[in-house]
Amino acid sequence: MVKYIFAFPGQGAQTPGMIKDICEKHQEIKAVLDRFSQVTGIDVPSLLWNSTEEELARSDNSQIAITASSLVAVEILKKFDIKPDVLAGFSLGEWSALCVSGVLSFEETAYAVKKRGEIMQSVCDEIAEQSHGNVPGMAACIGLEPETIIKAIEGIKDVFAANLNSFKQTVLSGTKAGLERATEVLKEAGAKRVIPLKVAGPFHSPLMQKAAEQFEKVLDELHFNNPGIPLFSNVTGKQITNAEEAKINAIKHLTHPVLWTDEEREIAEFCKKNTSDEFKFIEAGPGKVLNGLWSDSGNAEVIPSFQWEELIAQLEGQNS
Repeated sequence: MVKYIFAFPGQGAQTPGMIKDICEKHQEIKAVLDRFSQVTGIDVPSLLWNSTEEELARSDNSQIAITASSLVAVEILKKFDIKPDVLAGFSLGEWSALCVSGVLSFEETAYAVKKRGEIMQSVCDEIAEQSHGNVPGMAACIGLEPETIIKAIEGIKDVFAANLNSFKQTVLSGTKAGLERATEVLKEAGAKRVIPLKVAGPFHSPLMQKAAEQFEKVLDELHFNNPGIPLFSNVTGKQITNAEEAKINAIKHLTHPVLWTDEEREIAEFCKKNTSDEFKFIEAGPGKVLNGLWSDSGNAEVIPSFQWEELIAQLEGQNS
Protein backbone atom coordinates (compact mmCIF):
# COMPACT_ATOMS: atom_id res chain seq x y z
CA MET A 1 0.00 0.00 0.00
CA VAL A 2 1.32 3.45 -0.95
CA LYS A 3 1.31 6.11 1.75
CA TYR A 4 2.34 9.73 1.43
CA ILE A 5 4.53 12.11 3.39
CA PHE A 6 3.56 15.72 2.76
CA ALA A 7 6.30 18.26 3.51
CA PHE A 8 5.53 21.98 3.22
CA PRO A 9 8.15 24.59 2.21
CA GLY A 10 9.14 27.69 4.17
CA GLN A 11 9.99 31.29 3.38
CA GLY A 12 12.22 31.73 0.37
CA ALA A 13 10.12 29.36 -1.76
CA GLN A 14 7.94 32.21 -3.04
CA THR A 15 8.02 33.37 -6.66
CA PRO A 16 5.76 35.89 -8.43
CA GLY A 17 2.93 34.12 -10.25
CA MET A 18 3.22 30.87 -8.30
CA ILE A 19 0.42 28.27 -8.65
CA LYS A 20 -1.44 30.51 -11.15
CA ASP A 21 -1.48 27.80 -13.84
CA ILE A 22 -2.87 25.21 -11.41
CA CYS A 23 -5.64 27.56 -10.22
CA GLU A 24 -6.60 28.50 -13.79
CA LYS A 25 -6.78 24.83 -14.76
CA HIS A 26 -8.76 23.85 -11.65
CA GLN A 27 -10.97 26.87 -10.97
CA GLU A 28 -12.69 25.30 -7.96
CA ILE A 29 -9.35 25.13 -6.12
CA LYS A 30 -9.15 28.92 -6.14
CA ALA A 31 -11.73 28.80 -3.34
CA VAL A 32 -8.84 28.08 -0.97
CA LEU A 33 -7.29 31.43 -1.86
CA ASP A 34 -10.64 33.17 -1.51
CA ARG A 35 -11.07 31.74 2.01
CA PHE A 36 -7.58 32.94 2.89
CA SER A 37 -8.47 36.39 1.55
CA GLN A 38 -11.63 36.51 3.62
CA VAL A 39 -9.82 35.69 6.87
CA THR A 40 -6.79 37.92 6.32
CA GLY A 41 -8.48 40.86 4.60
CA ILE A 42 -5.84 40.61 1.85
CA ASP A 43 -6.46 39.88 -1.83
CA VAL A 44 -4.37 36.71 -1.87
CA PRO A 45 -4.65 35.93 -5.64
CA SER A 46 -3.43 39.46 -6.36
CA LEU A 47 -0.64 39.06 -3.80
CA LEU A 48 0.49 35.84 -5.47
CA TRP A 49 0.22 36.91 -9.06
CA ASN A 50 0.75 40.68 -9.14
CA SER A 51 3.49 41.24 -6.54
CA THR A 52 7.13 41.83 -7.33
CA GLU A 53 9.83 39.55 -6.00
CA GLU A 54 10.79 42.22 -3.47
CA GLU A 55 7.22 42.59 -2.21
CA LEU A 56 6.80 38.83 -1.82
CA ALA A 57 10.06 38.57 0.15
CA ARG A 58 8.59 40.58 3.05
CA SER A 59 7.52 38.31 5.91
CA ASP A 60 4.07 39.87 6.11
CA ASN A 61 3.50 38.88 2.46
CA SER A 62 5.53 35.70 1.96
CA GLN A 63 4.05 33.85 4.94
CA ILE A 64 0.52 34.32 3.63
CA ALA A 65 1.53 33.56 0.03
CA ILE A 66 3.41 30.35 0.78
CA THR A 67 0.88 28.96 3.26
CA ALA A 68 -2.04 29.64 0.93
CA SER A 69 -0.17 28.04 -1.99
CA SER A 70 0.66 24.97 0.08
CA LEU A 71 -2.96 24.48 1.12
CA VAL A 72 -3.95 24.77 -2.56
CA ALA A 73 -1.49 21.96 -3.26
CA VAL A 74 -3.19 19.80 -0.61
CA GLU A 75 -6.61 20.37 -2.17
CA ILE A 76 -5.51 19.61 -5.72
CA LEU A 77 -3.80 16.41 -4.58
CA LYS A 78 -6.95 15.46 -2.69
CA LYS A 79 -8.86 15.69 -5.98
CA PHE A 80 -6.78 12.76 -7.19
CA ASP A 81 -7.27 10.86 -3.91
CA ILE A 82 -3.73 11.56 -2.68
CA LYS A 83 -3.87 12.39 1.01
CA PRO A 84 -1.12 12.68 3.64
CA ASP A 85 -0.28 9.92 6.08
CA VAL A 86 2.67 11.80 7.60
CA LEU A 87 3.12 15.58 7.85
CA ALA A 88 6.09 17.90 8.23
CA GLY A 89 6.85 21.50 7.35
CA PHE A 90 10.10 23.37 6.98
CA SER A 91 10.06 26.49 9.15
CA LEU A 92 6.92 28.42 8.10
CA GLY A 93 5.76 25.22 6.38
CA GLU A 94 5.01 23.73 9.77
CA TRP A 95 1.92 25.96 9.90
CA SER A 96 0.48 24.24 6.83
CA ALA A 97 1.20 20.92 8.56
CA LEU A 98 -0.57 22.11 11.73
CA CYS A 99 -3.62 22.97 9.64
CA VAL A 100 -3.74 19.75 7.62
CA SER A 101 -3.21 17.63 10.75
CA GLY A 102 -6.22 19.27 12.41
CA VAL A 103 -4.21 20.92 15.19
CA LEU A 104 -5.66 24.24 14.01
CA SER A 105 -8.63 25.09 11.81
CA PHE A 106 -8.15 26.68 8.39
CA GLU A 107 -9.38 30.03 9.69
CA GLU A 108 -7.11 29.94 12.77
CA THR A 109 -4.14 29.01 10.58
CA ALA A 110 -4.74 31.88 8.17
CA TYR A 111 -5.18 34.32 11.05
CA ALA A 112 -2.06 33.09 12.89
CA VAL A 113 0.12 33.16 9.77
CA LYS A 114 -0.94 36.72 9.01
CA LYS A 115 -0.15 37.87 12.56
CA ARG A 116 3.11 35.89 12.58
CA GLY A 117 4.26 37.57 9.38
CA GLU A 118 3.31 41.04 10.60
CA ILE A 119 5.05 40.60 13.95
CA MET A 120 8.21 39.15 12.44
CA GLN A 121 8.42 41.87 9.78
CA SER A 122 7.95 44.57 12.41
CA VAL A 123 10.79 43.17 14.53
CA CYS A 124 13.02 42.84 11.47
CA ASP A 125 12.33 46.47 10.53
CA GLU A 126 13.23 47.47 14.08
CA ILE A 127 16.53 45.57 13.93
CA ALA A 128 17.34 47.23 10.60
CA GLU A 129 16.59 50.66 12.03
CA GLN A 130 18.90 50.00 14.97
CA SER A 131 21.57 48.92 12.47
CA HIS A 132 21.35 52.19 10.49
CA GLY A 133 19.18 50.68 7.77
CA ASN A 134 21.18 47.49 7.30
CA VAL A 135 18.56 44.77 6.89
CA PRO A 136 19.16 41.50 8.82
CA GLY A 137 18.70 38.18 7.08
CA MET A 138 19.86 34.63 6.45
CA ALA A 139 22.52 32.93 4.34
CA ALA A 140 23.11 29.31 3.34
CA CYS A 141 26.59 27.90 3.85
CA ILE A 142 27.39 25.12 1.38
CA GLY A 143 30.16 22.57 1.66
CA LEU A 144 30.91 22.41 5.37
CA GLU A 145 29.48 20.10 8.03
CA PRO A 146 27.23 21.75 10.64
CA GLU A 147 29.69 21.14 13.49
CA THR A 148 32.46 22.91 11.57
CA ILE A 149 30.21 25.89 10.84
CA ILE A 150 29.01 26.24 14.42
CA LYS A 151 32.58 26.19 15.70
CA ALA A 152 33.77 28.67 13.05
CA ILE A 153 31.19 31.33 13.91
CA GLU A 154 31.71 31.17 17.67
CA GLY A 155 32.44 34.63 18.96
CA ILE A 156 30.96 36.47 15.96
CA LYS A 157 28.37 38.90 17.26
CA ASP A 158 24.72 38.49 16.22
CA VAL A 159 25.06 35.48 13.91
CA PHE A 160 23.63 32.01 14.62
CA ALA A 161 23.22 28.58 13.04
CA ALA A 162 19.48 28.63 12.29
CA ASN A 163 18.61 25.79 9.90
CA LEU A 164 20.48 22.48 10.13
CA ASN A 165 19.39 21.33 6.68
CA SER A 166 21.84 18.56 5.76
CA PHE A 167 25.40 17.40 6.29
CA LYS A 168 26.53 19.86 3.61
CA GLN A 169 24.14 22.80 4.06
CA THR A 170 23.53 24.97 7.12
CA VAL A 171 21.67 28.29 7.12
CA LEU A 172 22.82 31.18 9.29
CA SER A 173 20.72 34.01 10.72
CA GLY A 174 22.02 37.38 11.78
CA THR A 175 22.50 41.07 11.33
CA LYS A 176 24.01 42.30 8.07
CA ALA A 177 27.35 42.93 9.79
CA GLY A 178 27.29 39.54 11.51
CA LEU A 179 26.55 37.66 8.29
CA GLU A 180 29.25 39.54 6.39
CA ARG A 181 31.86 38.62 9.00
CA ALA A 182 30.62 35.01 9.12
CA THR A 183 30.88 34.77 5.33
CA GLU A 184 34.55 35.79 5.47
CA VAL A 185 35.33 33.30 8.23
CA LEU A 186 33.48 30.41 6.59
CA LYS A 187 35.13 30.91 3.22
CA GLU A 188 38.49 30.85 4.97
CA ALA A 189 37.38 27.59 6.63
CA GLY A 190 36.67 26.01 3.23
CA ALA A 191 33.01 26.73 2.48
CA LYS A 192 32.21 26.35 -1.22
CA ARG A 193 29.61 29.13 -1.15
CA VAL A 194 27.72 31.34 1.27
CA ILE A 195 24.46 32.40 -0.39
CA PRO A 196 22.12 35.16 0.89
CA LEU A 197 18.50 33.95 1.01
CA LYS A 198 15.29 35.65 -0.13
CA VAL A 199 13.97 36.24 3.39
CA ALA A 200 13.36 39.39 5.37
CA GLY A 201 14.96 38.63 8.72
CA PRO A 202 17.19 36.60 11.07
CA PHE A 203 14.67 33.84 11.69
CA HIS A 204 15.10 30.94 14.13
CA SER A 205 17.57 32.88 16.21
CA PRO A 206 17.63 34.76 19.55
CA LEU A 207 17.30 37.99 17.54
CA MET A 208 13.60 37.11 17.17
CA GLN A 209 12.91 36.87 20.92
CA LYS A 210 10.73 40.00 20.92
CA ALA A 211 8.66 38.55 18.08
CA ALA A 212 8.20 35.29 20.01
CA GLU A 213 6.92 37.16 23.05
CA GLN A 214 4.40 39.09 20.95
CA PHE A 215 3.32 36.01 18.99
CA GLU A 216 2.68 34.01 22.16
CA LYS A 217 -0.21 36.39 22.93
CA VAL A 218 -1.70 35.62 19.50
CA LEU A 219 -1.49 31.89 20.12
CA ASP A 220 -3.36 32.29 23.39
CA GLU A 221 -6.39 33.26 21.26
CA LEU A 222 -6.35 29.97 19.35
CA HIS A 223 -7.66 26.48 20.14
CA PHE A 224 -5.02 23.78 19.62
CA ASN A 225 -6.08 20.15 19.09
CA ASN A 226 -4.13 16.89 19.17
CA PRO A 227 -2.78 15.97 15.71
CA GLY A 228 -5.11 13.77 13.69
CA ILE A 229 -2.28 12.72 11.34
CA PRO A 230 1.30 11.90 12.44
CA LEU A 231 3.07 15.28 12.59
CA PHE A 232 6.76 16.07 13.09
CA SER A 233 8.34 19.25 14.47
CA ASN A 234 11.34 21.39 13.50
CA VAL A 235 11.90 22.45 17.10
CA THR A 236 12.53 18.97 18.52
CA GLY A 237 12.99 16.96 15.33
CA LYS A 238 10.47 14.52 16.78
CA GLN A 239 6.79 13.66 16.43
CA ILE A 240 4.30 16.06 18.04
CA THR A 241 2.02 14.03 20.30
CA ASN A 242 -0.47 16.54 21.73
CA ALA A 243 -1.99 20.02 21.49
CA GLU A 244 0.08 21.57 24.29
CA GLU A 245 3.33 20.45 22.69
CA ALA A 246 2.21 21.88 19.34
CA LYS A 247 1.55 25.28 20.91
CA ILE A 248 4.86 25.38 22.82
CA ASN A 249 6.77 24.48 19.67
CA ALA A 250 4.95 27.19 17.69
CA ILE A 251 6.35 29.79 20.10
CA LYS A 252 9.86 28.33 20.22
CA HIS A 253 9.86 28.10 16.44
CA LEU A 254 10.77 31.77 16.10
CA THR A 255 13.93 31.63 18.21
CA HIS A 256 15.09 27.99 17.98
CA PRO A 257 16.98 26.41 15.07
CA VAL A 258 15.26 24.17 12.52
CA LEU A 259 16.45 20.63 13.25
CA TRP A 260 15.61 19.36 9.79
CA THR A 261 18.19 16.58 9.64
CA ASP A 262 16.88 15.17 12.93
CA GLU A 263 13.31 15.45 11.66
CA GLU A 264 14.13 13.62 8.43
CA ARG A 265 15.75 10.83 10.42
CA GLU A 266 12.74 10.49 12.74
CA ILE A 267 10.33 10.35 9.80
CA ALA A 268 12.47 7.73 8.06
CA GLU A 269 12.42 5.62 11.23
CA PHE A 270 8.65 6.04 11.48
CA CYS A 271 8.30 4.79 7.91
CA LYS A 272 10.60 1.82 8.49
CA LYS A 273 8.35 0.64 11.32
CA ASN A 274 5.52 0.38 8.77
CA THR A 275 7.39 -2.04 6.54
CA SER A 276 4.27 -3.28 4.75
CA ASP A 277 3.72 0.18 3.22
CA GLU A 278 5.55 2.10 0.51
CA PHE A 279 6.06 5.73 1.51
CA LYS A 280 6.39 8.48 -1.07
CA PHE A 281 7.47 12.03 -0.35
CA ILE A 282 5.67 15.07 -1.78
CA GLU A 283 6.83 18.65 -1.38
CA ALA A 284 3.33 20.12 -1.23
CA GLY A 285 3.89 23.74 -2.14
CA PRO A 286 6.10 26.00 -4.24
CA GLY A 287 9.74 25.12 -4.88
CA LYS A 288 11.97 22.04 -4.83
CA VAL A 289 14.24 22.75 -1.87
CA LEU A 290 12.92 19.98 0.37
CA ASN A 291 13.26 17.38 -2.38
CA GLY A 292 16.93 18.26 -2.56
CA LEU A 293 17.38 18.05 1.19
CA TRP A 294 15.81 14.58 1.31
CA SER A 295 18.28 13.47 -1.34
CA ASP A 296 21.17 14.92 0.69
CA SER A 297 20.01 13.12 3.82
CA GLY A 298 20.52 9.62 2.49
CA ASN A 299 16.86 8.83 3.21
CA ALA A 300 15.91 9.07 -0.46
CA GLU A 301 15.92 5.29 -0.93
CA VAL A 302 13.47 4.99 1.98
CA ILE A 303 11.23 7.84 0.82
CA PRO A 304 11.16 8.34 -2.96
CA SER A 305 10.76 11.98 -3.93
CA PHE A 306 8.83 13.79 -6.63
CA GLN A 307 7.22 17.17 -7.30
CA TRP A 308 3.48 17.46 -6.83
CA GLU A 309 3.10 19.58 -10.01
CA GLU A 310 4.70 16.78 -12.02
CA LEU A 311 2.52 14.19 -10.29
CA ILE A 312 -0.64 16.16 -11.10
CA ALA A 313 0.40 16.42 -14.75
CA GLN A 314 0.85 12.62 -14.84
CA LEU A 315 -2.54 12.04 -13.21
CA GLU A 316 -4.27 14.47 -15.54
CA GLY A 317 -2.73 12.66 -18.49
CA GLN A 318 -4.00 9.32 -17.21
CA ASN A 319 -7.51 10.71 -16.77
CA SER A 320 -7.70 12.49 -20.14
